[in-house]
Amino acid sequence: MLIYGKQPVYYALERHRDRIKTLFLAKEVDKKEYSALMKMGFEVKRIPENAAQSMVKGGNHQGYIAEMSNLVPYASPFLKRCGFVVVLSSITDMGNMGSLVRSAYALGVEALVICGIKEPNLESLIRTSSGAALDLPLVVVHNIHDVMHELKQSGFSLYGATLKGTNVREVSFDAKRALILGSEGEGLSGRVEKGLDYGVSIEMAHDFDSLNVGVAGAILMERMR
Repeated sequence: MLIYGKQPVYYALERHRDRIKTLFLAKEVDKKEYSALMKMGFEVKRIPENAAQSMVKGGNHQGYIAEMSNLVPYASPFLKRCGFVVVLSSITDMGNMGSLVRSAYALGVEALVICGIKEPNLESLIRTSSGAALDLPLVVVHNIHDVMHELKQSGFSLYGATLKGTNVREVSFDAKRALILGSEGEGLSGRVEKGLDYGVSIEMAHDFDSLNVGVAGAILMERMR
């Protein structure tokens, strides 16, 4: 697994050094930094810019690329041990997904479930979450209805972001709670909405119908923690 970009790579260096196999440098670094990197227990290789661009397929690597052991998602039974989880329903934009993972980790969410994508790009998710995906437990289940059933069987109350939901400021949340967020264009499907225990929304100050899912998700997580 390759991750790249200075911030996610340095996040991995600080917190998951044991998972790094090789660090590739495509830029000059000062002697003090280079000396510190050489003492971290993994191989450090200098590579030319064209080789770096080829490795990341044109991505913005900022001179730092790390080869790491693969990120392995948790199995769904892990959710039983949690009190607060977030479920993403068919959100495919990696920028939004990375923002939600970063917010979830910062705001005390104990696990995040990715639904509607058979094989999410975990390398990209690490990068767009600035490394938070390395620490927040991730669960991947293609069918969201299976997840909802499993959560309800484990005593969770299901809260979904809907335009007609109750103002989140007026809702009291149960100890075991799951926030379900839908895709940018479609939101939550009718079938998912029917399976919710509660719909929640964010009251707007002006006549504007919605927020970006990454922003809305962060606001709702903060209200629910």
